[in-house]
Amino acid sequence: MILATFASMSVATILVVTKALVWWVSGSVAMLGSMADSALDLLASAITFLAVRMAVMPPDDDHRFGHGKAEAIAGLIQAGIIMASSFFILLESSARLYNPVPVQATGPVIAVSVLSIVLSLGLVMFQRYVVARTRSIAVAGDHLHYQGDLLMNAAVIAAVLIAGTGFTEADGIFGIMIALYIGHGAYGIGRNAIDMLMDREFSDADRETIFNLVMGSPDVRGLHELKTRHAGRDSFIQLHIEVDGEMTVREGHLVGDEIEATLSEAFPHAEILIHIDPPSEYSGQMTAAEVPMPEKET
Repeated sequence: MILATFASMSVATILVVTKALVWWVSGSVAMLGSMADSALDLLASAITFLAVRMAVMPPDDDHRFGHGKAEAIAGLIQAGIIMASSFFILLESSARLYNPVPVQATGPVIAVSVLSIVLSLGLVMFQRYVVARTRSIAVAGDHLHYQGDLLMNAAVIAAVLIAGTGFTEADGIFGIMIALYIGHGAYGIGRNAIDMLMDREFSDADRETIFNLVMGSPDVRGLHELKTRHAGRDSFIQLHIEVDGEMTVREGHLVGDEIEATLSEAFPHAEILIHIDPPSEYSGQMTAAEVPMPEKET
């Protein structure tokens, strides 16, 4: 994961420098938007690097559940910075739309955009490999962002080519499109970060999988107080299972161990906590959607 963040920072640094030079000589706001996005990529990759380093730290006396939420905090910071940049680019592009200026040095603009596509494509392929092996949420976020960069640089090339035909407003139009795209990405990053910080539950499909795996055991009469959450790469599953009240403590413990092993195969990065209870009046009658929430203390 650390190598992936170094790779993304290196690519972003190269692109920021080259795009800044080309924007300076061309005046293209589409290139300005692309340069700003690469600058934010660099900042986001640096933040991701720090977050990943903290997130992989083992639990300690002050953080018994680990440091996985460092990735969510970093994502929230990134979202705020990206949204502010999107607003700035939107203003600049709107002004250029009403006061169009011919794009200069179209050759260098196209060349640096092609370079961006080549470097981003290589980085995206490497990040896909890292995500498949580590399941890192931080690297996965970078991966999605650089996938968008491929489309963004293609949009810059289109803006320059269309503007070269005399339709000078194309530069401003594509600049606005890029600003809106960046803003949409910032919204997605922020929403995912907030979901993690607020301990949002697993998806309905994942909860259904948990329910079916647990109830698939012949020794389980029912389950309740199913709680799930994510913290970076780590996941947490807590539940109460109901077994025959005549079982010994050892027998009930063995059932819990079997359920934990089964769930670990389906959710290998999850920490699983199972409490053993005697049967309740609702045992075996509920579906996953009907599993009751924990009662609040008064």
